[in-house]
Amino acid sequence: MKLKSLLLVLAGNTLYALAIVLFLLPEGMITGGSTGLALAANHYLSLPLSKFLLLFNFSMLVLGAAILGRSFAFTTLVSTFYYPFILQVLQKLPIPNGLTSDRMLSTICGGLLIGFAIGIVIRTGASTGGMDVPPLILQKKLGIPVSVSLYGFDLVILLLQASFSDKENVLYGILLVLIYTVTLDKVLVLGTGQVKVEIISQEYKEINHAILRDLDRGSTLIQASTGYLHQNQPMVLTVMPNRELVRLNRLVLAVDPEAFLIISQVKEVKGHGFSLNKERNHPFGKS
Repeated sequence: MKLKSLLLVLAGNTLYALAIVLFLLPEGMITGGSTGLALAANHYLSLPLSKFLLLFNFSMLVLGAAILGRSFAFTTLVSTFYYPFILQVLQKLPIPNGLTSDRMLSTICGGLLIGFAIGIVIRTGASTGGMDVPPLILQKKLGIPVSVSLYGFDLVILLLQASFSDKENVLYGILLVLIYTVTLDKVLVLGTGQVKVEIISQEYKEINHAILRDLDRGSTLIQASTGYLHQNQPMVLTVMPNRELVRLNRLVLAVDPEAFLIISQVKEVKGHGFSLNKERNHPFGKS
């Protein structure tokens, strides 16, 4: 694991533990995942959160290594031992009442921080371990989608905690899981979003030339036909970061003020110029 990835994994686990200490524990909130199991174990067996998480995460690490392979175990190793450690350290901070006494605010802030924290770890190609492992095993052995089994496990864990929590707290727990799940999805695609632009114009040759020359972006000419006159009219297709959309719009309208543009958001783009470096000579002198 590279140093940058290692630092991001440590940062993600630290933020995760901070969310638990600042927002969940002070208000007696419940949650899913291995932390939810730890809260149940703490209530029924009086086991400290950090010790239970260490034992549980280590057992999941061994199980994951046996079924999912050594590479999975290696990427999960750091989280397995660091998360319980940093959680124990942060619990000793002088924050007895947390940052807020409002449970709704704790739910929202905790969910956002947890989703962001897990997203940081997963974006490095690592895993937070714990309850990440069973869904991955079920996907490999039975073909069950990870998201489906993950929701199922979280629901069972929330119900387990419902036996010692009031009904309102259970609803907050469900809301917390939904918030951090949505936040996680957003973080995973953060910075990878692009815009796809389809341009229909009789000046398609000059527009295509300008995109390649001035924006240094690739383009594709797609054969199309007008709906009314049934004339063959090539359409220019290009994909670029959101920040370059204004430049493209000005460039196209400068060539043809009547050009027709279709702009749509795409979550991720792979290939030369995006996930791969450009390795060709530019036709207009750029590389």
